[in-house]
Amino acid sequence: MACSECDGDHLSSLLTSRAIDGAFTISLNRPEIHNAFDDQLIAELTQTLETAGADKSIRVVVLTGEGKSFSAGADLNWMRRMAAFTEEENYHDAMALGELMLTLNRLPKPTIARVNGAAYGGGVGLIACCDIAISVDDVQFALTEVKLGLIPAVISPYVVAAIGEKNARRFFLTGERFSATDAVEIGLLNAHVPANELDYTVQKMIDLLLTAGPVAQAEAKDLIASVAHRPPTDSVVADTAERIAHIRISPEGQEGLSAFLEKRSPKWLEK
Repeated sequence: MACSECDGDHLSSLLTSRAIDGAFTISLNRPEIHNAFDDQLIAELTQTLETAGADKSIRVVVLTGEGKSFSAGADLNWMRRMAAFTEEENYHDAMALGELMLTLNRLPKPTIARVNGAAYGGGVGLIACCDIAISVDDVQFALTEVKLGLIPAVISPYVVAAIGEKNARRFFLTGERFSATDAVEIGLLNAHVPANELDYTVQKMIDLLLTAGPVAQAEAKDLIASVAHRPPTDSVVADTAERIAHIRISPEGQEGLSAFLEKRSPKWLEK
C-alpha cells in the first residue's frame, strides 16, 4: 500500500448507514489523514463486511470515504510501527489486509465503490475488489509503493484482474498518478461523473441492482470467479451446466421464471 502523507489518532474507523431499499453504506472515517489504513481500520472493515454479507436484509454494499479522499493507502504511523517488526510479524499483518481484500472481493452481495476523492495504494485495491466503481471527475489514482521501495503485493491479484497485466506493468513500476479518465480506460472504474452527480449516479446503479434476484447475484459473482481466465474445457462446460440446472429449480429461479411467464413482478421486488 502507498503511504499517506499525514498521520494521527482516531476513535472510529468507519461510519455506516442503512437505506430503506436495502443499500448499506460503509464510509472510511479518517478524513483528517485521507482515510488511510491501519490495523484497526482493516479489522473493523473486515468485520463489517462479513456482517453485511450475512445479513439478508442488505442487498447492496456501497463503500466510500468521508471528507475529500477515498483512501490514501497506508497510515504513516502504522508503517513506522511495521518497519520495526520482524518479517514474521509483517507477514501476519499483511495477511490481515489480505483477508480484508478477499472478503470484499468475495462478498455475496453487489458492491459499489463510490469514489469521492483520491485513491492511492490500498485504496486502489478496495476499488478493484468492488463489482462496480464510480468516481467524481476530478480525482487521481496511484500505486506508489515502488517509490517507497515496496510493492503492491496484497492488492495485486485484484488490481491486475481489474486493469490487466500490461497496465499493471506500467503503473506498478512507475508509481505515477493517473486520472479518472485513465482509470476508466484501463478498467479500474466503470464511470466518472461531476461531483454533483455522484450520488444520483450511484443511486441509479443501486436501483438497477435491486431489480435482480439476490441469490442469482451471489451465484453470478461466484460464476465469474470460477470461469475467469479458464478455457472452455469439458469440465468447465459441465460446471456451468450444473450451475444453471441447480438455479433453475431453486426457489428464486422458480419464482423469477414464473413471474416472467405470468407477466408480474417477482416477489423480491415487493416492498
